Amino acid sequence: MAKTEITPIKSRSIQSKSERAKAHLKMIYARFQPLIGSILFIGLTSAIMSIVFFGWLAEEVLEGDTRLFDETIRNFVNGFAGEQLTSVMRFFTTLGSTLVLSLLLIIVLAVFLFRKWKRAAILFSITMFGAVILNFVLKISFGRARPVPFFDTPLPASYSFPSGHALFSLCFFAGLAWLISLRVKNIPARIFIWSVAVVISLLVGLSRIYLGVHFPSDVLAGFAAATLWLSSVITIDYIIQTRHGKRENQTVE
Repeated sequence: MAKTEITPIKSRSIQSKSERAKAHLKMIYARFQPLIGSILFIGLTSAIMSIVFFGWLAEEVLEGDTRLFDETIRNFVNGFAGEQLTSVMRFFTTLGSTLVLSLLLIIVLAVFLFRKWKRAAILFSITMFGAVILNFVLKISFGRARPVPFFDTPLPASYSFPSGHALFSLCFFAGLAWLISLRVKNIPARIFIWSVAVVISLLVGLSRIYLGVHFPSDVLAGFAAATLWLSSVITIDYIIQTRHGKRENQTVE
C-alpha cells in the first residue's frame, strides 16, 4: 500500500518540475527571440565572425600556409579562360575600381540629398571613406607582394593583401543595398536588392583572381574586412537610432 501511495506523488512531482522547466525555457526564448532576429544581433555576429576569420587568414598568409590554396584556386579559375569571359571579368574589375566607384559614390550621394535622405548620405559617406582608410592601413601593415598576373594585366602599384576591389565593392554595393532596403517594405524586393549587391561584389572579387592580380586569399580577406566594417557601421547606427527613438520609416512599396 505504501508504494502505491508514494508513486503518484513522485510522478506529480516530476511532472511539475518538467512543466516548470518548459515554462522557464519558453520565458528565456521569448526574451531572446527579438534579439536573435534584430539588426543588432546580426551585426554583432557578422562583425565577430569576420574579425575571427580575418585574423586567422592573416596569420596563415604571414606564415605562408595559403600558397597551395592560392595556387590551386588561381589555376582552377584560369582554366576557364576565354576571350569573352576575359572581357566580362575586365568589365567587373573596372566596375570595382576606385575611379568608377568614386563616380558612382558622387551620383548616389547626389540622389540621396535630392531625396532628402541626409542620414543615408552621411552613413554611406562614412562607410566608403572608412573603407578607404581601412584598406590603406591593412595593405601597409601586411605589405604582401602581388602575384604574376594573367593576360598581361598591368599590376597596380599597391600591395596585394587585402584586395581593395573586394573591400570597396562589398562596402559600396552592400552598403547601398542596406540603405535602400530600409525604405522598401516589399520583402521579395529587399531580397532582390541584396542578391544583386552580393552577386556584383562576388563577381568583382572573382575578376581579380581571374585576371591574376590578386591571390584568392587577398579577395577573401577583402570581403572579411568589408563585412567587419559595414557590420560595425550598421550596428552603431542601429544603437544610436534605437537610443534616440528615431528609427527611419521612410519606406516605399
